[in-house]
Amino acid sequence: MPSAFDVPMEQELHSKLKIQDTASDAGGVQRSKSFAFRAPQESFSIQDFELGKLYGVGSYSKVVRARKKDTGAIYALKIMDKKFITKENKTAYVKLERIVLDQLDHPGIVRLFFTFQDTFSLYMALESCEGGELFDQITRKGQLSENDARFYAAEVVDALEYIHGMGLIHRDIKPENLLFTADGHIKIADFGSVKPTHDSKITVLPNASASDDKACTFVGTAAYVPPEVLNSSPATIGNDLWALGCTLYQMLSGTSPFKDASEWLIFQRIIARDLKFPDYFSDEARDLIDKLLDVDPSRRPGAGADGYASLKSHAFFAGVNWQDLRNQTPPKLVPVSGSQSPEGEYERDVWNPSHIGDGFTSPADVNGGSTSSSESPGHITRIASIDSFDSKWQQFLEPGESVIMISNVKKIRRLANKKVQLILTNKPKLIYVDPSKLMLQGDITWSDDPSELSVQVVSPSHFKIHTPKKVVSFEDAKQRATQWKKAVETLQNRLK
Repeated sequence: MPSAFDVPMEQELHSKLKIQDTASDAGGVQRSKSFAFRAPQESFSIQDFELGKLYGVGSYSKVVRARKKDTGAIYALKIMDKKFITKENKTAYVKLERIVLDQLDHPGIVRLFFTFQDTFSLYMALESCEGGELFDQITRKGQLSENDARFYAAEVVDALEYIHGMGLIHRDIKPENLLFTADGHIKIADFGSVKPTHDSKITVLPNASASDDKACTFVGTAAYVPPEVLNSSPATIGNDLWALGCTLYQMLSGTSPFKDASEWLIFQRIIARDLKFPDYFSDEARDLIDKLLDVDPSRRPGAGADGYASLKSHAFFAGVNWQDLRNQTPPKLVPVSGSQSPEGEYERDVWNPSHIGDGFTSPADVNGGSTSSSESPGHITRIASIDSFDSKWQQFLEPGESVIMISNVKKIRRLANKKVQLILTNKPKLIYVDPSKLMLQGDITWSDDPSELSVQVVSPSHFKIHTPKKVVSFEDAKQRATQWKKAVETLQNRLK
């Protein structure tokens, strides 16, 4: 079977430009066999660029600061691994992102300038937002003032209104994907998870629309995923409004509202709407976030019959001049301490050209949290581990069984400690496996009764699992004893 990249992606798209008819699919999305790209495909080589610092890593891409040697122009160069895209069936996502970015035109959205490719990689030259991520500003400041948060939230609302008005759902709004220009204005980035609605104004080429409404997996980042997505409901603009509420909460508090030790625990908090507000939140901020985090997506401000009017007129945004946002002076950015000039980045040679193009290797998957990721269209599992789940452990699971938490730990014994892989599943089941021989070493009889099965935290790295018949001691080098206790107790409560 020929590869999807036997014909270069851009050539495949451009080969259709002479066919002029258009058609709508069953959902009404305009699918065109003809349109001219605003951002052209160029015949550039990666050797035409000097590469600087790495901005972020995604499931099949890296984004690096790049300077065009002949013009000196600076770009955020998104470098995508063709082999991984083909293997993981992500071609439709890549095509859709490229086509969508080409047609969006708003000061609050990163611009695509041009594309090119080589044997192993696809490249998108995007607008470089020199101010960095909102996530970094929150981290440096600890939390933002309400005035600063109001300004940034207003700029995000302004851009989201445009995106939703174009009939698109972003599906990965989070502080890591909200970037600052050099003068401090916000732009939304990373359209790798974008979804056209049935009335989308975006023209989509045939076979360039990623459709996953009926899939058993979903896209997004755990801390910002709304409850309806966890229940496998189709995507709506309400998904982005929930993520906006989570982001505003994080701006004001310094942490996401449903933060927990693992994705599975985060999901449980989201489903239960386990939401607590700090005392210092104003009544207006509390009320807006509370409404944006409504379990009914249709009731979230911006999603109702009156559209964005209810969101923009909320008391939290009192005094915001919506017609002149981009001409206002934004809050002052806090720079990275001890950072060097952009020019110094190239002198340090922090990015070796041999890492890309013909020598580009597939990056590790990254999703969520404090790790910067400028591209996150990879699916996240309904019940996810605190570590990446290696497929070699799958043999110890039954069909349909999922991992809740997994760690490489030391099983503490009288004579000698032994390294094992400790696995907690949703069956529920607690087992430990010899990681070198891939043999089951033992299981801990599960009970929903805490008096029959409990976890005792001895220290951050040392915990004991108690049952009526035995006590098993473990040492976790990553100091997640408390997370193990919480994961077990949460599962016990859920199953009662």
